[in-house]
Amino acid sequence: MNYRETFSDAEMTRIEALLRIMAKLRSPDGGCPWDLEQNFASIAPYTIEEAYEVADAIESGDMDELRDELGDLLLQVVFHAQMAEEAGAFGFGDVVRAICEKMIRRHPHVFGDEEARSAGAVSGRWDEIKAEEKAAKGKPAKASLLDDVPLALPALARAVKLQTRAARVGFDWPSTAEVLDKLNEEMLELSHEVAKGGDHDRLEDELGDMLFVYANLARHLKVDPEAALRRANAKFRRRFGRIEEMLAAQGREPSQSSLEEMDAMWNAAKAEERK
Repeated sequence: MNYRETFSDAEMTRIEALLRIMAKLRSPDGGCPWDLEQNFASIAPYTIEEAYEVADAIESGDMDELRDELGDLLLQVVFHAQMAEEAGAFGFGDVVRAICEKMIRRHPHVFGDEEARSAGAVSGRWDEIKAEEKAAKGKPAKASLLDDVPLALPALARAVKLQTRAARVGFDWPSTAEVLDKLNEEMLELSHEVAKGGDHDRLEDELGDMLFVYANLARHLKVDPEAALRRANAKFRRRFGRIEEMLAAQGREPSQSSLEEMDAMWNAAKAEERK
């Protein structure tokens, strides 16, 4: 059956249509075999991937692409909610109610009484309210300020979050200049390990220290290191693609060119961009 025989154009703009589609995909009676095989763990990597694709669409400034990627991300939420409903845990409505209640609860300066809405009530309240919520649920108090920084975050993003948490209690470099000094120190330590032919564990340890300080530098500069690296990746992809184009015009491939030739083409591609 054509989807337009099932849903009107108006219905296709409502979340109920997507919920019904997902339920059908997961139905043992005529559902999709692939969707039926999935579980929370198998879908989780797709959820993370879709979030990154949303970020890519934002980075590109393509609003049509952003619309589509937000839809893909919404599908992930609906997929998880459908599996939870099948397990008797909760449904999509419970997800919506939970986030609505949380947003109202964590914004007393917007939704609260006159006293709560005063400007002075905003600072620091988010974390206080989060702590109150955990206490109300009977969750044990954190042993460390850093306990609830998710392990699943990308490493650079997690480094920034760990550093931001520690900075709240004063454990931070006072200035960017001191972070740069620390970066130089870590680079010297890595250089020393490389020079003496350090083993893999030592090299990984020293490189990790250096990357951690790079994340700290990004935080001090108020730059998102993940966004900065995505930008650098895109720049590399663009310029290397230009090298391939230049070589193709000569009937060659990169493997048929020398490093010196490709480096010259790289510089030419860079010059073209600057123009």
